[in-house]
Amino acid sequence: MSLIQPHDPILLISEEGKRYLVFAEPDSAWYTNRGRLPYDDLIGRPYGRIAETHLGQKFLVLRPTTSDLIQHLKRTTQIVYPKDAARLVMELDLMSGKRIIEAGTGSGGLTMAFARAVLPEGRVYSYELREEHQRMARRNLDRLGLLPYVDLKLRDIAEGFDETDVDAVFLDAREAARFVPMAEAALTESGLFAALQPTVNQVSEVVRALEEGNFVEIRVEEVLIRPWKPVPERMRPADRMIAHTGFLIFARKLDASFRTFWLDKRARRRAMEFGKLKNMPPVSGR
Repeated sequence: MSLIQPHDPILLISEEGKRYLVFAEPDSAWYTNRGRLPYDDLIGRPYGRIAETHLGQKFLVLRPTTSDLIQHLKRTTQIVYPKDAARLVMELDLMSGKRIIEAGTGSGGLTMAFARAVLPEGRVYSYELREEHQRMARRNLDRLGLLPYVDLKLRDIAEGFDETDVDAVFLDAREAARFVPMAEAALTESGLFAALQPTVNQVSEVVRALEEGNFVEIRVEEVLIRPWKPVPERMRPADRMIAHTGFLIFARKLDASFRTFWLDKRARRRAMEFGKLKNMPPVSGR
């Protein structure tokens, strides 16, 4: 049975369903308008129990998931929603031993998800331009014990990345298209690229930059979540859903010597789709 340890994160859920992320600091307490809850009353007890404040208000005590942490960690920036973070972890093939560059640390929510995916043998190299954002991210990562797996760097990514031969690069920058060449230079052959952009015009610019570089398998996706009300007698979709939060762009780096082969294959495919296969160039390669 897993017991709550000092400094562990805890998710408290009220009887009305409100969620609160706290940390079990010894000799301290959580203060709310619902009463005072000493952390010493929680330390050493298992998760999945009910705790009461001194006013008799009850809270469910749970271990927070990665999704909970992303949504409830202290932040000074917009977050990458868990639905998009999960897709990124999957499509960038993150696991122990992988090395990934993240451009745009923000408050560290996605950095945390990346670090949890690549530990204990992997590494996250996270670049941020604003010191106050990096300071918040460092604090969040430290409280979760993830700093040993993350290198936080304070600099403009227009200068390029320090690392080479990394397995994946993720860009969360306003003008991500500008930094596609830097991502290509940092990636290993067949390395994976991803970017998050809020608008269609920005997506078009990134796709164009990828096509001008040595990238293949370019895809644009949007992740939507439509929850349902879990009431057996009257199951139906919930009134609200998590819809557009951004566009995800994925691609894979290709060895430059095979770029002509890929372009010819793509041209042939498009020609077949539009019934114009005549006078197509032959497929070439090394």
